[in-house]
Amino acid sequence: METVKLMRELIANFEQERNYLPKETGLRLIESTGENDSRGISAKCRDTKVEDLWSLTSFFGYSTQTFVLAVNLLDRFLATMKVQPKYLACVGISCLHIAAKAVEEDCNLSSTNELIRISQCKFTVSDLTRMEKIVSEKLNFQLKTITALTFLHLYHGITSAHTSDLKEALNLDILEVQLKACLCRIAFSKAKPSVLALSLLTQEIEAMQSVEMLEIAHHVQRHLKITDAELLHWKGLVAKCMSDYSSPECSKPNNKKLVWIVSRRTAQNLHTSYYSVPELPTIPEDCWDQGERYTGIYVCRERETCISKTFYHMHILLEGSQTSLLYDNGEEVWKIP
Repeated sequence: METVKLMRELIANFEQERNYLPKETGLRLIESTGENDSRGISAKCRDTKVEDLWSLTSFFGYSTQTFVLAVNLLDRFLATMKVQPKYLACVGISCLHIAAKAVEEDCNLSSTNELIRISQCKFTVSDLTRMEKIVSEKLNFQLKTITALTFLHLYHGITSAHTSDLKEALNLDILEVQLKACLCRIAFSKAKPSVLALSLLTQEIEAMQSVEMLEIAHHVQRHLKITDAELLHWKGLVAKCMSDYSSPECSKPNNKKLVWIVSRRTAQNLHTSYYSVPELPTIPEDCWDQGERYTGIYVCRERETCISKTFYHMHILLEGSQTSLLYDNGEEVWKIP
């Protein structure tokens, strides 16, 4: 019964996916735009912005669904409207914020101020609000879309339901990372979501050498009437993308180091504040009275307040990531492990 339900859902999404594709003429225009052309967005400019969105998605702990939806909104908007490069940052953050509000729980949403500050963009909250309205209107408020991730989850559910050996189970997390890597290249924006997801799935199955799951994938392909030529074309592009992504020279967007640019005066103040934090006194292990107890708490809170002020000035919100502080001239002055 579960498989029948998944297949029905698969067919319903397959019939609707064309409604959420970026205009191919608009994508071709982006690909033909030069990198130094100030009148339009180039392919490299678009890909760089998508990598930034991936970094921000990882930073804020947003789901893969949020990132994939944000990229879909961005591509559809860029393929519809001619955007100058100076406005791309605002458009990209707007798409991410729209996607987060559509997907994430309210308790997990970052504030608009925080999103702008962490992205280190120069626009205001009102600018972002206006841009969100423009994006929503131009996309006819079709903000919950059918994406390659939709099909990836359906394919994964169908293959898992038919797989007898649990050791051969596909790792959905790996497939999602591979999809995000593909979406950082504008070429994959021209692929049908159903075909791109099936290309990722079959390539992973072939790497696992699972005859059982490969037969299931072929059954799905025949059911959706996806031609061998079309699937082979996108599998080749996916393989090339995965090869490039796994190379040591590739900078992984989800592991990107966040860099904060500060003035020399601010850096000096940060150094002074950090090194002026008083040492905590040794707490005696026995014979300590209530007065000593409250004194220790006061000193601890005073030190905590000093540290908090220092880090608030830097707007550091990272946990476990690497962050660098730079002078205006690019010289690194402080690194927080």
